[in-house]
Amino acid sequence: MNTFIFDLDGTLLPMPSQELFLDAYFKALSGKLIPYGIDIKKLVKAVWTGTNAMIQNDGTMTNDQRFWNTFSELLGEEIRQLEPVFEEFYKNEFNSAKITTGTNPIAKDCIQLLKKKGYTVVLATNPIFPQIATYSRIGWAGLDVKDFAHITTYENSKFCKPNLNYYKEILTIIDKSPKECIMVGNDVKEDMCAANLGMDTFLLKDCLICTDKEDISQFKQGGFEDLLELIKGVPALR
Repeated sequence: MNTFIFDLDGTLLPMPSQELFLDAYFKALSGKLIPYGIDIKKLVKAVWTGTNAMIQNDGTMTNDQRFWNTFSELLGEEIRQLEPVFEEFYKNEFNSAKITTGTNPIAKDCIQLLKKKGYTVVLATNPIFPQIATYSRIGWAGLDVKDFAHITTYENSKFCKPNLNYYKEILTIIDKSPKECIMVGNDVKEDMCAANLGMDTFLLKDCLICTDKEDISQFKQGGFEDLLELIKGVPALR
């Protein structure tokens, strides 16, 4: 095993409440687009429909293409003229949602120790956001984009979690086999499914997402301190 693959939201980036994050996100997005005469209810519905289209993506196009095709079908082709406005939003107003997240200094300790030991470190956040928004959230977590050998975004991905093709796509890009990797995440359905490919897994329980029906007994698991101890115990590769 030579590669650690990390989820972002709820894992490296503590997110106590997805609902609070989404409320802040849509409030900021609505405020940005109101001056352009966009019906906010239609906007929110179109964003969710576009997001679902990405989650169902079949690999025939990238997630950003899938999103904008669906988005423009609902709001009209002229909405594409506002793509620069959306980019500006993610560069600026989107950062107001940071207050709904937190930071855990142990996350940075984990990443730095892995790099020092010579491990490949990958960020496998569900690729429903553009690169600029993903890079912002990495910063919110107190981490650096340069910490990761590969980062999934909606521009460079053709699948989403929990589709196993999402993980296969990552493995192809980083040229690794499942046995070389461990997936670290907080969502049983979206992250731990990587075990079905033969990956090792670690379920981070600080911001656990799990239904009562899901059996988590087969996964390595614990909080950030447990994860750090696991990383301290893996052999140095250089």
